[in-house]
Amino acid sequence: MSPDRPAVDGVAVVDKEAGWTSHDVVAKARGILRTRKVGHSGTLDPDATGVLVLGLGRATRLLRYLTELPKQYTGEIVLGTATTTLDASGEVVATADMGGVTLDQARAAAATLTGAILQVPPMVSAVQIGGRRLHELAREGIEVEREARPVTVHRFEITDARPGDPLVLRCVVDCSSGTYVRSLAADLGVALGGVAHLRNLRRTAVGGFTLADARTLDALDVAHLLPIGAAVAHLARLDVDATAAADIAHGKVLERARLGLDPGVAGPWAVFDTAGDLLAVYEAHRGGTVKPALVIPR
Repeated sequence: MSPDRPAVDGVAVVDKEAGWTSHDVVAKARGILRTRKVGHSGTLDPDATGVLVLGLGRATRLLRYLTELPKQYTGEIVLGTATTTLDASGEVVATADMGGVTLDQARAAAATLTGAILQVPPMVSAVQIGGRRLHELAREGIEVEREARPVTVHRFEITDARPGDPLVLRCVVDCSSGTYVRSLAADLGVALGGVAHLRNLRRTAVGGFTLADARTLDALDVAHLLPIGAAVAHLARLDVDATAAADIAHGKVLERARLGLDPGVAGPWAVFDTAGDLLAVYEAHRGGTVKPALVIPR
């Protein structure tokens, strides 16, 4: 960064358009906000739209605390057609007559796919196996064995059918990080005795960041960035006085009692000074002490 260009720090909530990869959004944001230090908190499929949280400047170090936040989505499940990618971007590989499926049946099947479940990542995904991402292997026509992973689906609700098209079911999904809504759609089709794929996926929330906070890339501006502390707003907050703030700025290990922390609580804690600026994130350490997971450069 040139010496006459001010540092850009903060959190941006982008409403991603269809056709953009998460990497595309990061690259575009670098140009718009005139800074190189930009990262995102979790990949959103190119065909999907909605909430993508960016960290800029010092906030990039905090993105790890956003990655595991729960997500919310809306989408449409097309009954009767399966695709190579489990969504509308793939080629049709199977069809089934599912004209007799009712909303009640679909809702009952969706209920069986909620809670703690095991889910096999799609071949067209960013999961790495053997040092390579699955979507890279898929483009080469290679399919590999994937181990099922535990995820939690808090809500999988079939709200209604698209007007005039009973084979297109609209849904809302609240889920843990790492859940593939495409896989839920495909599994719903199987549970109903046929096949299905997903289309029009829209991420409506990442933790406490919602579409109400989001701006399109064209509307992105430094003046609308959230402070870096927004990246850890979901963590337990700890406000400290000037003396403790000086020690925390130097990354010192501190006694729990000095910070008024109860024994046995694991943290982590977002630590703020008296001005409301984020100093660090601390976590439990041995012997009744806490240590910095990271310290924000001043």
